Amino acid sequence: MPELILNGEYKSELTLRETERAIKMIKDFFQVNLSRELSLQRVSAPLFVRKGSGVNDDLNGVEKKAAFRIKDDDGCEAECLFSLAKWKRMVLADYDFKQGEGLYTDMNAIRPDEECLDNLHSVYVDQWDWERIISEEERNLAFLKKIVRKIYKVLKKTEKAVSRKYPKIEPMLPDKITFLHTEDLVRIYPALGPRERENEAAKKYGAVFVIGIGGVLADGKMHDNRAPDYDDWTTPTGRGRKGLNGDIFLWHPLLKRAFEISSMGIRVDKDTLLRQLEIRNVPERKEQEWHRRLLNNEFPLSIGGGIGQSRLCMFFLRKLHVGEVHASVWPREMIKKCKEAGITLL
Repeated sequence: MPELILNGEYKSELTLRETERAIKMIKDFFQVNLSRELSLQRVSAPLFVRKGSGVNDDLNGVEKKAAFRIKDDDGCEAECLFSLAKWKRMVLADYDFKQGEGLYTDMNAIRPDEECLDNLHSVYVDQWDWERIISEEERNLAFLKKIVRKIYKVLKKTEKAVSRKYPKIEPMLPDKITFLHTEDLVRIYPALGPRERENEAAKKYGAVFVIGIGGVLADGKMHDNRAPDYDDWTTPTGRGRKGLNGDIFLWHPLLKRAFEISSMGIRVDKDTLLRQLEIRNVPERKEQEWHRRLLNNEFPLSIGGGIGQSRLCMFFLRKLHVGEVHASVWPREMIKKCKEAGITLL
C-alpha cells in the first residue's frame, strides 16, 4: 500500500454533518462564480462513451478503462470516461457556442488502474470540466495566464466565503499566483525530480501555475506526460520554451506538499494535433471520428481544463485525506490506519 501521510495531531475542524454541508456550500459557490468569471453555461455530460470513438481521454496511455457491453445495442462496448477533455470541444461545436462563450459540467470518472491510492488519489474522480471558445489571436501564453488569474480569483473568493461560514478555517492563499515554466524548475532545482520541484515551488510561493507539461525539457526528460490530442504542449512561447498548458498547485500545510487542483491549457489546432500524434507515435488516431472532425475544421479553437471538486473541498476544509470529502472504495488496511489516526473516511 502506498505511504499514507498520517499526522498524529490531526483533528478535523468540522463534524461529519458539518463537512457534508460545507461540501455542498463550496461546490455551489465555486461553480456559480467560475461560470460568471469565464462566461460558462452548465451542460449535462455522459458517464461513458462508445469505445473507439476517440472521444475518451487516454491519460498517460497505459491505464485500463472500465468497460461494459450494451445488450440492446448489438453488444456495443462502452467505456467509462477518464475525462471530458475532448468531449467538451465537440459539444462547443455541436451546441453552437460562440467565441468568448463556454461550458462547464460535472465530470465523474472511474480509474481502476490507479496505483497510488493515498491521501490524494482515489479510484473515483470528480471535477468540474470546462471549455471556452477562443480566437486565433488568443492562442498565446499571455491569454493562458489571464484565464489562470481569473480562476485563481474565484479560488480566493471561495476561500474567504468558507472562512466567513466557518471562522476556525482561516484564509491562507497568497494574493497572487506565481507562474513558473517547467524549464525554470529544472534550472532552479537541477538535482530534484519533477514532484520535488513542484513541492519546493509550492512551498515557497503558496500558489503556482507550472507551464509547459508534456514536452521534453532541456534535461532530456518530461516533467510529466500528457496525451497528444487535447493540450498544446509543443507550440513555442518565447525564449525557446514550449507549451500552452499547465497545472495549478497550492501548498497544503497538513500534507506538506504541492497540491494539484487543476490541469488546463489551450487546446491543439490541426497542425499541433498532427505534430503531437507523431511525437507520441500514434498517427493512426487521425482516423478516429473525433480526430477527423478536428482535422476537418469542425471544432472551434478553445481553452479548457478540469478543477478537482473533492480536492478543492479537501483544501478549503483543511482535510488530510480525500476520502473525508468523497465516498469511494479503499484498501482495508488504509481504512484501519485512517481510523486509528482519527481520519473518518466517507
